Amino acid sequence: MASLNKVMLIGNVGRDPEVRDFEGGVRRANFTLATTEQFRDREQTEWHNIVAWRQLAELADKYIRKGSQIYVEGRLTSRSWDGNDGVKHYTTEIVANAIQLLGRRNDSAAANGDPGAQPSPSYSRPAAPQQTYSRPAAPAPEPAAPAATPMAADPTEVDDLPF
Repeated sequence: MASLNKVMLIGNVGRDPEVRDFEGGVRRANFTLATTEQFRDREQTEWHNIVAWRQLAELADKYIRKGSQIYVEGRLTSRSWDGNDGVKHYTTEIVANAIQLLGRRNDSAAANGDPGAQPSPSYSRPAAPQQTYSRPAAPAPEPAAPAATPMAADPTEVDDLPF
């Protein structure tokens, strides 16, 4: 039996990414993302912890800032650790597979009427031949050919009619 662990979020970054470098040149970026759901009389904001590795971490370090509106696609993970005080801590994170910047490169320049402000490019982890870094999806199944219906030479010879 197959399973699926996929998260897709659009929201605003709550803080600048914290980037760490590990052995072998591996980078990790952590940041928070706020998503807001509107109700008739109120709104509710959820905060999500986002983790980006390698190229996505580099892109987060260069282009993502507090307040940026982004699309994140990834998978949900949970982990726990023992703190220095002996208390067990738990966290749930989204490990990013793709990130797309949705706002403008310089929103303040666009708001001030700067005609040179261009839309921001999108960034993802390289895996597909297109300009995306997302993992490639499974190929779509071929559509089934319509079933052939036997036809009699003389329509009066058909005796399995439903009426």
